[in-house]
Amino acid sequence: MSNGWGYADHNGPEKWCDNFPIANGPRQSPIDIQTSGASYDESLKALKLQYDPSTSLDILNNGHSFQVTFADDDDSSTLTEGPISGKYRLKQFHFHWGASDDKGSEHTVDGKCYPAELHLVHWNTEYPSFGEAASKPDGLAVVGVFLEIGADNPNLQKLLDAMDAIKCKGTQTSFTNFDPTILLPESLDYWTYLGSLTTPPLHESVTWIVCKQSISVSSDQMKKFRSLLFTADDEEACCMVNNYRPPQPLKGRYASARPPGQGPQSTFTLHAVMLDNLPAVQQTRCAVWRRLDQHFRLKRKGTADRQIPEQMPSVLLSFPAKLCNLWLSQQS
Repeated sequence: MSNGWGYADHNGPEKWCDNFPIANGPRQSPIDIQTSGASYDESLKALKLQYDPSTSLDILNNGHSFQVTFADDDDSSTLTEGPISGKYRLKQFHFHWGASDDKGSEHTVDGKCYPAELHLVHWNTEYPSFGEAASKPDGLAVVGVFLEIGADNPNLQKLLDAMDAIKCKGTQTSFTNFDPTILLPESLDYWTYLGSLTTPPLHESVTWIVCKQSISVSSDQMKKFRSLLFTADDEEACCMVNNYRPPQPLKGRYASARPPGQGPQSTFTLHAVMLDNLPAVQQTRCAVWRRLDQHFRLKRKGTADRQIPEQMPSVLLSFPAKLCNLWLSQQS
């Protein structure tokens, strides 16, 4: 292991305050999200994420996790709305995980741990670069997604296949044409709070957006995560496990969420922006929603099929079927 920070007893989270005093600051992350203490905030909006697979660049073992990096010189891959204002560009995503399936996530929910947690890191374009934004109070927005043991997740396979090439610290390989949208849960309902980076330098610059719904990962897939090494090829091998920081004191903070009944918070809403950019869609918009309303009324009476009606305008059918069916199911 290097002489810098890490996750071992001599350089792990309990020691970080020696070199990074902000580790004991007022808005440190992660936290235990206490659902009974979470408040509803009517000002919160649905998330809008627009990711361009062509911005995916490479995958790297940085000695602390593995990270997929994205081109961020324009607004091709962005996060908007939700709890933030302005536009945030996707910089990278990475994971944290444990040595066993009963631990590994950084955030916990009412004390519950998950085996892993995905972090999608975005920076505020009000600042000229990620480096400038990273230390500003509103500089970063990170979307957190829990992984929960279940069936094999095929959407993780491209990542798993790349791990043999980045087994050791400092190794890197090309990782192109990857759409991180496939790593998101079907529902983007979320908790949010103001926090920090969970690794040094621990800047208190993060608006955290933690998805309530998890994605699946199998025990065998988690074993592949644990096959990575903290160490370089010329060092004594040390398996990359337990690379997570435990929950930090709330210090008066609490998580917020959108109130129930404020409309869909699922990935369907990510495509709503398309409606404002297509004149043909605008012309049929009213007809679409009238037909949807009729369909829902019939469905509640048990007289309509749960699938998208054949009579639906083609504009709606142009959306991915999974998203359409998801949105329809939420109207039950």
